[in-house]
Amino acid sequence: MAVALAIMTGGAAADDVKKGKKLFKSKCGICHSIVKGKRKLGPSLFSVVGKKAGTEPKYRYSSAMKKSNLTWNESSLDEYLANPRKKVPGTKMSFPGLKKESKRKAVIAYLKTLK
Repeated sequence: MAVALAIMTGGAAADDVKKGKKLFKSKCGICHSIVKGKRKLGPSLFSVVGKKAGTEPKYRYSSAMKKSNLTWNESSLDEYLANPRKKVPGTKMSFPGLKKESKRKAVIAYLKTLK
C-alpha cells in the first residue's frame, strides 16, 4: 500500500511539473527566461526557488521588489503568482496573476526543477 501511494504521489508530482512547464511557457516564458543569467523583459527564473527576491544580476528591479525582503519559496511564490501587485505593491510585473491554485501549484513545481 505504501509503495502504491509513493508511486501515485510521484506520478502526481510529475504531472504537476509537466503541466507547470506548459503553463510557464504560455504564461511566463514570454517575459522570463529559464536560462541562468539570461533575462528577457523580466529576470531569469533559473534557480529562483530559495533565492532572495530582487537579486538577479543585471536586472533593474523596482524599489518595491528590492525592499520586499522576500525569499522565493512555495508560499511566497504562490501568493505572488496569485496577485503580484497585492503581494508586492509597486512591482513592475504587469501580469494579472494565476487565479487557480492548481495552476500556481503546477508552475511552482516546475520552477523547483530549474537548478
